[in-house]
Amino acid sequence: MRIQDFIPRVPALLLCLAAGLHAQSSSDASGGESTSLSLPDRFWISGQANFITQDNPSFPAKYSGPNSFGPNAQHATSRVLTLFTGFRLGEDTDFFFDLEEAGGGGLSQALGIAGFTNLDVVRNPTLGQSPYMARAMFHQVIPLSSQYDDAVRGPLSLAPKLPVRRLELRFGKMSTADFFDLNGVGSDSHLQFMNWAADNNAAFDYAADTRGYTVGFVAEYYDRNYALRFGEMLMPKVANGIDLDWNLARARGQNFELGLHPGFSRYRATTIRILGFNNVANMGSYVAAIREYRSGQAPTPDITAVRRQGRWKSGAGVNLEQTLADGWRVYGRFGWNDGKNESFAYTEVDQALAIGSDLRGLKWRRSEDKLGTAVLLNAISQDHREYLALGGLGFLLGDGALHYGREKIWESYYNLHVWRGVYLGGDVQRVWNPGYNRDRGPANVFSLRLHVEDAANFSMR
Repeated sequence: MRIQDFIPRVPALLLCLAAGLHAQSSSDASGGESTSLSLPDRFWISGQANFITQDNPSFPAKYSGPNSFGPNAQHATSRVLTLFTGFRLGEDTDFFFDLEEAGGGGLSQALGIAGFTNLDVVRNPTLGQSPYMARAMFHQVIPLSSQYDDAVRGPLSLAPKLPVRRLELRFGKMSTADFFDLNGVGSDSHLQFMNWAADNNAAFDYAADTRGYTVGFVAEYYDRNYALRFGEMLMPKVANGIDLDWNLARARGQNFELGLHPGFSRYRATTIRILGFNNVANMGSYVAAIREYRSGQAPTPDITAVRRQGRWKSGAGVNLEQTLADGWRVYGRFGWNDGKNESFAYTEVDQALAIGSDLRGLKWRRSEDKLGTAVLLNAISQDHREYLALGGLGFLLGDGALHYGREKIWESYYNLHVWRGVYLGGDVQRVWNPGYNRDRGPANVFSLRLHVEDAANFSMR
């Protein structure tokens, strides 16, 4: 690890350090809530900076292709700086505007491993490193009960209390992963796992541009023990593209989720999320690409040459989270998509399984530290594997040939709380059959992470 790679960027941290300004609520005589909004109550300003540096030693490979994970020793560093801002337009209405800057790169330009080792990597280096708008979103809460529970203010919701039964509506630029397939153990590459398949359902090809954002509408219904969620999102014009298709009649990403909180134990929280999605876009078909190749119309199968507007990809997932003891949780995800048409927005996985756990450092008197470990298993459909075996390229994978095997990954991390909002993390990952290829690997990746957030708190009272 080369911690000196972080040092030139440390002054940039000062641009994104701020704090959440907390609201003050009071109950009325009827048991409902009336919120007194002073000037500081209306605003949210916070920042974060995340740096990940990764190394992989050389590993055996019988051959390599244009989209292979390189077998020679490599080093790469990525960074993400985000400024979160929010404004309460009223007791039940928020507006959010976030700026972000992402730079650096990933090992092998983030190619060659379906469950890639660094979720922060922007997969298209031609986008440049200028700041960009990450989110610009309205949020409306519609109370459906007079009973309120305490809520945690944050960069996606500013109310200090929320109705137990409510409808929440959101519209604007956002990330689909802000609201769907969340998990308390594996969803945050800044303080938890780093792997794409550990922090998200890898088979959930959710609507997003190259940077992971889209424009859409989300409606959520909350009750005490369950929640229903629907999202309609814009798809990119091409696979892994930065430009979105604004014509919903021909391209769209629809997402459905049921979240359950069964309450099996008062002291051991259980969460179950059931996911479904359907994407419609200008997709290529693996079967069509293979047919063109076998008929002699193309020297190699080319998914981009057989794209057709209106093709679709559907999938489903189950997401579990269970508290076993104070500070100890386990989680699991299973995901599937039909695998007939090209992987379009997230990664080249058609079936995914993730099982893991995290443990806070209560036993060794480091309550803000966390240790995590996970095992990940990725697979692709028969059509997808035949396409790669014949020399076809996806937007992430393509060794020129394929001796198929499931991609297996083990990841473990330790996150050390250094001081206030400063965290230092160490991470190790081992990847068997990178890119589903038994002729390559296993590959080892060692990572060091520096994360800084909300280092100062200000009060205007």
